Parts: sequence; structure tokens; C-alpha cells
Amino acid sequence: MQEQNAISMSIVKVNNLKKTFQETRAVDNVSFSVKKEEIFGFLGPNGAGKTTTLRMLTGLLKPDRGTVHINGWNIDKDPLKVKMKLGVIPEVSNIYKDLTPLQNILLAGRFYGIKRSTITGKAEQLLQRLGIYEQKDQPVSEFSKGMRQKVSIACALINNAEVLFLDEPTAGLDVHSRKLIREVILEMKKTGVTIFLTTHDIEEANQLCEQIAIINRGRIAAIDTPENLKRIFKESCAVEVSFDRMPPPDSLSQIEETKHVEKRGDKFRITTASPDRLIKHLASFAEKENIAFTHLAVLGTSLEEVFLTLTEEGK
Repeated sequence: MQEQNAISMSIVKVNNLKKTFQETRAVDNVSFSVKKEEIFGFLGPNGAGKTTTLRMLTGLLKPDRGTVHINGWNIDKDPLKVKMKLGVIPEVSNIYKDLTPLQNILLAGRFYGIKRSTITGKAEQLLQRLGIYEQKDQPVSEFSKGMRQKVSIACALINNAEVLFLDEPTAGLDVHSRKLIREVILEMKKTGVTIFLTTHDIEEANQLCEQIAIINRGRIAAIDTPENLKRIFKESCAVEVSFDRMPPPDSLSQIEETKHVEKRGDKFRITTASPDRLIKHLASFAEKENIAFTHLAVLGTSLEEVFLTLTEEGK
């Protein structure tokens, strides 16, 4: 009970997590907290430590040092108490394709020791809530990937999970399926579920998350709301430009005040700390190359630019 009182308003509390594999420090002194009923985004490039951290948070991997508390309970000391209140949806679905959605949920309920009489009613409620009740008796093998993700979410919620861990839930889905899963995530939040979301989709995190942690090389690079992160890095604005003909290759990256150049369709997006000075240099460049602007605009900082800045090589 003392540990429960110590957690205050945070339902997930992570302190000084460390994990080393041979000579590689996969997670290096990671600390953060997640408030009850919020959607918390966990972003980072490949190999940054996201999956290792997630496995320690869900009790699948023991940390070398540090602690994880879920709703006041230490997952290392009381793993069963914690896991009974968690829902975990891995990136690779763990549902049985030869079974129906209803059978999958009933099986998941049995794993949690829930009585069959209780499971059946709860399973049907979840299927209706997720919009797949009419397909409850069809084999999951006939479902799209988006519908299979819904079955995975239902299985993860059968134990009345207080915290739902989602690992890349929309990876590989088509546009319509991604939209459906995002709507489900928002619906889960409304019912009081806290959601921990790992994703490579920065725009998805921007739309869904109230707080975002960016991990890079095993360490937390920043934690804040999406809008605060953008304001902190407001000096990293961008100028979007296009010309009546293509400039010489790599010539834009040589212009003063240029940080990063990215081609998007017929336009170039140039990240800079000084849009005003960059535009003046671009005007001189265009005159020198005898090319004309067809489009020129100053863009505010996006979460994508924040992410690139924080995870840039050598930072």
C-alpha cells in the first residue's frame, strides 16, 4: 500500500530503467510517467530502445536497474497483480487466425482466469463496441489486417485493462483501417483506459497523444505535449519553395542558413533557423541560376522537424 500511495496521479511510473545486451546499452537511465486516462506516445528511430523499454514495462523483460510501477504496483515484485490489469497488443498480432473473434476473446478471458459466464457477455459488448459483432462467428483468417487489429484490442480489453500498450497498431494498414484503429483508440480513452502508444507515424502521434516521449540511442531526448515541443523548437522553421525549372543537384543544401533539404513532389522543404535570411539567400541563388520562383512559403515547425532535430546523428 505504501508503494500505491507514492505514485500520486501517475498510473505508469518509470524510474531509471537500464538494460544492456552484451556491450550495447539498449536503454540508458530512462524515466517518465504517464497520467491516468491519457494517450502517451513513445517515439524513436529503429534501434532507439522503444521495444526494449516496452518489454520491460509489460513484464516480458527484467531491467538491469530501475523500477516500473503500474497503478502503484511494482511490476518486478508483483508481476501477476500488474499483468491482470494490463492489455498488450504487439506489432505482430498474436490472435489465432483459425478461430473466430468470439473464440479468440473467450480464450483470452480464460487465460486471465475469468469465468465463462462473465466472459461471454463482456466479449459480445466488446465486439459491438468495436463494430465487428456481425462477424463474430467468422474465422479471423478471412479478416483484413485492420479487423484483426480490432480483435486483438478486444482480447486485450477482456480483463478490464486499465492500461493498454499498443506497439505500432497501425503499421502496414491501409488508410481506411488506420482511421478505424485511431477512432478505436480515442474511444478507449473515453472509457477511462490509459494508452501507451509506440509509433513511427509522427502525424498519428500528433493527432492522438497528449504527451510524447522521444527516445534516441537508449535515452529520453524530450518529453512534452506535441504543441510545446513545436514551440520549444520554433527556431527550426522551414521554407517551402519551387522553381520554374529544377535547380542543379544538391545546390540548395549549399545555400547559407540551410539545415536540411527535402524534396516533396515539385517542391523543396528547407529547414532553417532563420527563414528571413534564407529567403534572401534563395533570391540571390535564383538570380544567379537564372530560375524563377513558382512558389515560396514560410512554414511553422512541425512535430516531424522536432523529431528529426532530436534524433539527428550525433545529437
